[in-house]
Amino acid sequence: MPDDKEKLACEDCLHLQDKIDDGSARVCVIGLGYVGLPLAVGFARRGYKVVGLDIDERKVASLAEGQSYIQDVESEAVAALVASGSLHPTTDYETLREVDIIFICVPTPFDAMKAPDLAFIHSAAEGIAPRLRKGQLVVLQSTTFPGTTEEVVQPILEATGLKAGRDFCLAFSPERIDPGNKTYTAENTPKVVGGLTPLCAQLAASLLERLTPKIHIVSTPRAAEMTKLLENIFRSVNIALVNELALLSERMGIDIWEVVEAASTKPFGFMPFYPGPGVGGHCIPVDPYYLSWKAREFDFYTKFIELAAEVNQSMPYHVVERLGQALGARGKTLNGARALVLGVAFKRDIDDARNSPAERVIELMLNAGARVAYNDPYVPHFSVGQDVFHRQKIAFESQELTPELLAEQDVVIVLSGHRVYDYRWIVEHAPLVLDTVNATKQIAQGRDKIVRIGEPFPSAYHGARQ
Repeated sequence: MPDDKEKLACEDCLHLQDKIDDGSARVCVIGLGYVGLPLAVGFARRGYKVVGLDIDERKVASLAEGQSYIQDVESEAVAALVASGSLHPTTDYETLREVDIIFICVPTPFDAMKAPDLAFIHSAAEGIAPRLRKGQLVVLQSTTFPGTTEEVVQPILEATGLKAGRDFCLAFSPERIDPGNKTYTAENTPKVVGGLTPLCAQLAASLLERLTPKIHIVSTPRAAEMTKLLENIFRSVNIALVNELALLSERMGIDIWEVVEAASTKPFGFMPFYPGPGVGGHCIPVDPYYLSWKAREFDFYTKFIELAAEVNQSMPYHVVERLGQALGARGKTLNGARALVLGVAFKRDIDDARNSPAERVIELMLNAGARVAYNDPYVPHFSVGQDVFHRQKIAFESQELTPELLAEQDVVIVLSGHRVYDYRWIVEHAPLVLDTVNATKQIAQGRDKIVRIGEPFPSAYHGARQ
């Protein structure tokens, strides 16, 4: 709890506790994407008046009409909250003058050189600053490097003459959104909070515990920022480990999927991770580079972390190499081959294609001369290119999955492993299937058509090459 000196320094902030307790606190969420929209809906469901602020007019218009564009948020919930006035979507930053608590949930991508791009955080903070008033609480949720809250957001807000920790409160609480996860959502996943002062942390925790029952307070915003990076780098490193073992297993004539399944029977000291065509989403491909970039300021080089990222980024190249082997065994080449990609979302059963490994796989196939199409029931439109891998931007539309479409392909590549697909039916009609996610595990009939990442090359193909 804050000491007497801090209470005197931030008397206006103390009044905010009463508003949080009685439900009269007004909340604004800046950035209505995969993180911000579930957060805004969650607080609105709990009786708080919520402003959803985004610069994307299409998103705001969609929400105003009661339509959700996020798979994890139902349109019915949005429509009811908007109709009741509990959720007010807007593009107008002036509404910040009327709210008590502001969450920043904007994207934090990296640039072409893998350096952090904080343009959206800068823009949000600069939008808040002229409307900032005493007693407000600002909470950054966007994943970023340790120090962002204090080194980037705080100076912008304090340029107004108001002092963080005295006139307004500032904290960091990392998002923990897992798209498509029906068990753990924004409304029941434990939260970590780090405040600029104990009072800042306590106010943020007090509000967040209305949304999710378990809050863990750490000493500083930096500790909270590092917590988020640890969570995602842990996954990156372990995925890289199994990806590298998958490559080795192919050479050694071992099925890595069988090995992981066997190792998973150990009830302690092991957690299963699985190989695949690469990593995607907003966090896992990005976070290692945020930390590596920041570490250089301290004359520290995160060799282990960067090596893991390098292994994961190499997987799309291996997928295309494996594809060339599979086609070659059939007397064909990738140049001129008709290739159908199944699933461009970054993981199965979701509509999120951000940083999907499908982008690089498709670009590499195009560069090799393949004629590429895709199907994804969750992602109707998908674009690649406008980068060093493929200069021209190419926009694709998901093709209807029919027996005719499958039969006319030279190869079908399973990248996302959506469970809505009937893989037996796909294998039956496709001449050749490259499975990068073990989606065809249970299929016995037509096995000679299937090549999987992480298993020995099918003996039928070895014979075909002799």
